[in-house]
This record gives sequence, structure tokens and C-alpha cells, in this order.
Amino acid sequence: MKKILVTGATGYLGGRLCAALLRDGNSVRALVRPTSDLSTLPRGEALELAYGDVTDYRSLADAVSGCHVIFHAAALVEPWLPDPSKFFSVNVGGLENLLRAVKESDAVEKIIYTSSFFALGPTDGHVADESQAHHQKFFCTEYEKSKVAAGKLALRAATEGLPIVMVFPGVIYGPGKLTAGNVVARLLIERFSGRLPGYIGKGSDKYSFSHVDDVVEGHIAAMHKGRIGERYLLTGENASFMHVFDIAAIITGTSRPRIHLPLWAIEVYGWLSVFFSRITGKLPLISPPTVYVLRHQWAYSCEKAKAELGYSPRSLREGLEEMIPWLKSLGQIKY
Repeated sequence: MKKILVTGATGYLGGRLCAALLRDGNSVRALVRPTSDLSTLPRGEALELAYGDVTDYRSLADAVSGCHVIFHAAALVEPWLPDPSKFFSVNVGGLENLLRAVKESDAVEKIIYTSSFFALGPTDGHVADESQAHHQKFFCTEYEKSKVAAGKLALRAATEGLPIVMVFPGVIYGPGKLTAGNVVARLLIERFSGRLPGYIGKGSDKYSFSHVDDVVEGHIAAMHKGRIGERYLLTGENASFMHVFDIAAIITGTSRPRIHLPLWAIEVYGWLSVFFSRITGKLPLISPPTVYVLRHQWAYSCEKAKAELGYSPRSLREGLEEMIPWLKSLGQIKY
């Protein structure tokens, strides 16, 4: 039995990854902060809690000790924060600490590093694969900038001989925690509550949507089959949020939105939201960086992961047919 460490274990992806690894008969150590909400973590003797933080090297090194495989899924995922330096301390500094801890360990056989499609950059006018490199001419969000910097660290680690495999999920959606990383669920809640009365923009945006359980299976496949030093896109169907809303209308038997909200108006709303966020301390759902992202396309191919890992993403329609009734069962949406 392999001993597996999962960082970011209490996050949207991490919690479901821990559960899947335990179902497969692995022994899992979950890195959690003392203040973390543990309610979504699976229970059982095979799950060990290691208290610490990726920004605290000593606690991270202790968590790495004795583990054979590491899933580094810890990340700060927000479109905007009042203190942008936190993105680099967690997303870049956390990876630096992990790689240092692995170098000091003699047990680690493989690291699965969870990056992001943002690290590869926008794909305006085409569909990209793993060979794309971020142009770095501009960054829509500080999160994107931090993931590009972390990606360089991961690539350097691979050239230095560390056993790292890099995976790049798309826009993750599906049942689970309603965090900033579950943006599809949050936008659907806004849509069905009436707070988002129309489509966002003209529908020219393009994202690669990945169901959370497909991404989990892709991570596990990367552990078993992923080649050291390689990058794999764990993406899915490329579509716009307009298409998401249209599918949601069909599934729920409700009418489609009748208006398109222009991006300039959403950006104004975003600036107002940021202003009130600084007063209240509550992070906004929409901020100007969100709009900057929506002005570009982010469409990717997962053919490499299909061929080498056996990755098999479900369609957006299939995923939403599962997710929307789940949101209804929680009382988050009504139709």
C-alpha cells in the first residue's frame, strides 16, 4: 500500500481526490490547516490528518516524510484579493517549499502537480494543447500570473530530475464545495436567483469545462500512467457560459435569458463590488479581473491525456444534468 500526501485536501478538488484515493485502497495523509473546514473530508482510519500549511516549510516537510506519492493540489483560487501577494506566497512559495521537502526525502516516487489552464495562457482564435506557452504580455488576474510562475518552477524541477507530472484542469464544475473554484455552480445560483438576469457578454467567450470527478480520475491516472516531466490537459468540452445557461434552461424546463449584459456594465459592477468588498471584507463574486478573463478565449484539447492516461471527460450536458439537481437538493436553486 502506497502512502499518499494530498495538499489542498479540504479544497473543492482535494476533498474528492482524497475520497477517490481511499476508495482505491490507498493510505492517504491530508495536509490541513488548523482552521480548515474538515466537513467534506472522508472519514476512516486510512485517512491521516497532518496539520500544517504549504507556506510553512517545517510542517510541509513533516507531512511529506514517509510518503511515496504527493498530489500537490493546494492553491489560492480567487479572481481578486485585496492583497495580491498572497497568490505568490501560496501558489509559488508553496510549490517551492514542496519541491525542497521532496529533495530532502528519499521516499517520494512521484509528484502530481495541479496547475491550471491559465498557466498556458489564452487561446484566442484557436484550440491549444500542452505545447502552448503563456505569452506573458499581459495577465488577466494575479492568480494567472502566479500559476505561470509556479509552472516555470515545476518545469525546472523536472529538468533537475524530480519525479513530477503536471496536470492542467479546465474550468472545474460539479458537486462539491461552493468555493471560488466552483464558479459554474456559483453563476448558476446567481442565474436562478434572478441576481444575474441575462447572459454574460455576447457569448463569444470560450472555456474548457471539466467535471470535478473526471479531473479526479485524471489525477489518479497521472499517478499510474503519467510520464515524468510531462504535462497533461485535463480539460473537456469547449463552450461559452451562454451555452451553459442554455443547457441549464433545457434541463430545468425554464426560459432562456432574454438579454445580454455587456461586459463594460459587468466591469462597472465589478469595480463597485471591489469597493464594497474593501469595506465589508467579503470577497466579491465578480471583480474587474473576472471581466478581463471573459474578454478572451480559453479552449484546449485533452487528446494527449485521452491517449496516454485513458482520460475520458463527460459532455457538458451530462455534467450539468448531474449538477443542477444537486444544487436544487441543497436549496441553492429553484425551478
